[in-house]
Amino acid sequence: MVGMRDVAKKAGVSLSTVSLVVNGAGCVSDDMRERVAEAMRALNYVPNELARNLYHDRTNTVGVIVPTIRHPFFATLAAGLQRELSERGLRTMLCSTADSGTGEAEYVDMLRRHMMDGIVMAAYTEHAPDYWTSIGRPIVGFDCYLGEGIPSVGSDHEQGGRLIADLLIHSGSRHVAIVGGPCRQFHDLAQTPTGEARQTESPGNTTFPTVRYYLTLERELQRAGIRCEYIEAGEVADFQGCATAMRELFDRFTDVDAVVSSDIGAACCVQEVFRRGMRVPQDVQVVAYDGTYLTDMAGLRLTAVCQDFDALAGTAVARMTDAIEGRPVDSAGDVIPVSLREADTTRR
Repeated sequence: MVGMRDVAKKAGVSLSTVSLVVNGAGCVSDDMRERVAEAMRALNYVPNELARNLYHDRTNTVGVIVPTIRHPFFATLAAGLQRELSERGLRTMLCSTADSGTGEAEYVDMLRRHMMDGIVMAAYTEHAPDYWTSIGRPIVGFDCYLGEGIPSVGSDHEQGGRLIADLLIHSGSRHVAIVGGPCRQFHDLAQTPTGEARQTESPGNTTFPTVRYYLTLERELQRAGIRCEYIEAGEVADFQGCATAMRELFDRFTDVDAVVSSDIGAACCVQEVFRRGMRVPQDVQVVAYDGTYLTDMAGLRLTAVCQDFDALAGTAVARMTDAIEGRPVDSAGDVIPVSLREADTTRR
């Protein structure tokens, strides 16, 4: 096996010079650098990446933690993050907490032990902010608040709530149902949407983004005199739970004339409305929240609030590379605008 000593002998330079060239460190003249490179090519020498990473205290690997890749939102997000990381010469270690018995703990431990350079945290977490701030390694929160000093990137969910409210108000809706995740995820509010009391420290720093979109939508609808319900569905990847929630919704509230949910929930809603012999959007308007590829696969093209996946991924990776390189990182949080795409499931 060819080693650096062989390269040094071939190039007629010292072993330390070869080491500096291989690791991209120190001051080496262009002529000397070219001699080493020519010797490496002649000997087909491939640098030991593990050793090089140890030299720089880098792995060139970033962990991306999502709840599951079975959900179209997180699959689309993960693909965007992987693309952006690859363009910056970084590898992706994809971590799915739903399929891990230890949640994110295993991957955080890997970060602590310098087996990764950083983590983009895009999964729901019940850990308090001091857990994350104590890690002392590069972390970027995606659509979540992890603690003071940790940068975050997310969509403008308050804008999303206003866009939906404006659409439903002007299209004549009178009874709106929002179908979302379990209310335990609203843990930073004094009261959940279903009325369960909870203690709160900082409602503005919620760890679950739907709180902001839901509260804004509820507030705007109530101001307009429109009745609003929150219906709990299953966990993020519980597709059957979504379908069941839609059936129970229409069994319980026969006068609901608009439903807002994730892309998966909205697709299930369209099917349930059709199953009951009703029409979309004449009898029930349906609005999806996310804007993934699924909005074009529900039989009707779904009206959707679309999150800008390219901007979200690009900004998150930019913050991560800044943190890895030791550059100052603004921890105020990057908020990316959303957009409303009107289609077949709402009235115009």
